[in-house]
Amino acid sequence: MFNNKNILITGGTGSFGKKCIEILLAKYQPKKIIVYSRDELKQFEMQQDFSQPCMRYFIGDVRDGERLRRAMKGVNYVIHAAALKQVPAAEYNPMECIKTNINGAENVINAALDNEVCKVIALSTDKAANPVNLYGATKLASDKLFVAANNMAGGHKTVFSVVRYGNVVCSRGSVVPFFQKLIDDGATELPITHEDMTRFWITLPQGVDLVLKSFERMLGGEIFVPKIPSVKITELARAMAPDLPQKIVGIRPGEKLHEIMCPADDSYHTFEFKDYYVIAPSINFSSRTNDFTINALGDKGSEVAAGFEYNSRNNPHFLTADEILEYNR
Repeated sequence: MFNNKNILITGGTGSFGKKCIEILLAKYQPKKIIVYSRDELKQFEMQQDFSQPCMRYFIGDVRDGERLRRAMKGVNYVIHAAALKQVPAAEYNPMECIKTNINGAENVINAALDNEVCKVIALSTDKAANPVNLYGATKLASDKLFVAANNMAGGHKTVFSVVRYGNVVCSRGSVVPFFQKLIDDGATELPITHEDMTRFWITLPQGVDLVLKSFERMLGGEIFVPKIPSVKITELARAMAPDLPQKIVGIRPGEKLHEIMCPADDSYHTFEFKDYYVIAPSINFSSRTNDFTINALGDKGSEVAAGFEYNSRNNPHFLTADEILEYNR
């Protein structure tokens, strides 16, 4: 579906954007891939790896609505990956996080509607479910904006959906490269925030695959949640450095012990498919279907039990040490 199409990725110089572009170029023949981001150095460095004729690099911030409108001219599909993501930084700089993650989401929506973009998928996070930190709260607000945008669309053809997943292995700012740097620098111990902490685990290729498939599955308004494994942080540290002791250093500002992707409060409109869940909108759409038991490909889902919650602690699939090492490669 991406052949001869124009695709714009906000925050396209990030870990997700790079892997997404790599996969798009390998599997499809897009007409244009537009990287929209604010860091000129990262764009310059990225151009050394991706210089194909279809590539375009636009300097711009999602806070700038007018620039987004110009950038989306003629675009068919948008992947909204731009965000301020660091939990402690968001706690100490809340207004900056709000400007990018909430106001930026509104700008993406308006620009997509004004340019009659066909489909938009926004990347979310497990921290948006029952948020306890500012970052998660802004992403929950962003999710709500993208869901409600399907009602705002009116006579426009644009449809909006959200993809929510957990920690991405080896992405910039994740725990794996942090631990690895400590190991490479000769650390005598690894810092652990809490001995019971768990996290969802997904690789970059899996995350990209989920997003690209969701463009085919989406009706508009749903939140896609993949079925992915969990890890215990202590087990991760043990797998990476079996001979190093672990030191408990305490939970950082805004951190949870366990992450949630499908809250129990949403169970009454959550549906289970073969390899993912769908959280249907809690609002009714005036011009779009409100039946999310069947996706756009005709796959059928089933209702989950009342009170069902998908979190990293009760996940039936935890990675072993060997599996963790395999994921980290």
